[in-house]
Amino acid sequence: MSRYSLNNLAEIVSGRVEGDGEFQVEGISSLESARENEISFAVSTKSAESVASSQAGALILPESWPFEENRPRILVKDVYLAFARIATVFASRPFKAKGVHPNAVIGYGCSVDANVTIMAGVVLGDNVTIGPEVTLHSGVVIGNDVFIAEGSELFPNVVVYDGCKIGRKVRIHAGAIIGSDGFGYAQGPEGHVKIPHMGTVEIEDYVEIGANTTIDRAVFGKTIIGQGTKIDNLVMIAHNVHVGSHSIIVSQVGISGSTNIGSGVMIGGQVGIVGHIDIGDKARIGAKSGVAQSIAAGQTVSGIPAIPHRKWLRLVHALMKVPEMLKDIREIKKRLEKLNHGKG
Repeated sequence: MSRYSLNNLAEIVSGRVEGDGEFQVEGISSLESARENEISFAVSTKSAESVASSQAGALILPESWPFEENRPRILVKDVYLAFARIATVFASRPFKAKGVHPNAVIGYGCSVDANVTIMAGVVLGDNVTIGPEVTLHSGVVIGNDVFIAEGSELFPNVVVYDGCKIGRKVRIHAGAIIGSDGFGYAQGPEGHVKIPHMGTVEIEDYVEIGANTTIDRAVFGKTIIGQGTKIDNLVMIAHNVHVGSHSIIVSQVGISGSTNIGSGVMIGGQVGIVGHIDIGDKARIGAKSGVAQSIAAGQTVSGIPAIPHRKWLRLVHALMKVPEMLKDIREIKKRLEKLNHGKG
């Protein structure tokens, strides 16, 4: 069991310790379930009652926490960020290579580092390169000429098509498909003519891809997911899309082909984005929005079609008043009819 002193943890999160800095922490949990040897956290004073009743032995609290607290604690600027970093410390497990399982299938000309874990039922095509400390869980299928860099982990039933590249410390969750054909057809006299997709997909370092997400290969060139970007479950990214670094894409987003998405972009759940547009750096798109035109860097938009967020809020507020306005209009109409009848 791993133990860390409060001083050690405070150093990780750049926090200030109050109380016993040598208090030994053995885990992190919620305020309700934390035990005396664990640390918990409160993001705001709304959790004051839960803090008071918690059995946690130590706490992570905002710098401005106004209540007296006798337990040892770490005071930080951003509690949620500190929680994430400390939780990562306790969740981390050192990599232990188990080698290649005898029931895995390895194609011709593959280069597989000795320090890997490749489980039963994994299939590697020809000329695949697997770097050190890579984990491939059961049912993973890797096409020909795929490159997977150091420290990446592919969970069960992930499929990576031919020629794709996976960077360092990438996590791809169960059922995700990387490099399937894009949805492209020309209209012929006898029906749809498929456009061959001859490009690839490149996933840069430290990307995380959620379960059952699909990322299509490019027609030519590459579909690119930039360094540090995090993609939720059930996202669809089409051919030749370029996503910049450290962006967030939430569940059920659909991004059409040849769209360029900048760095630090945040896209809410169920957003639909048309193809061949640009989303600027640090733009924000509200959930369920329909994006039909380019968005400038730093802009926040919402709605269908997506418009500046404040304008959308005013529109929704006005829309909520429509039933009352219709009632007033009907009443005015009745009065006018009575007046006109009296004049007749």
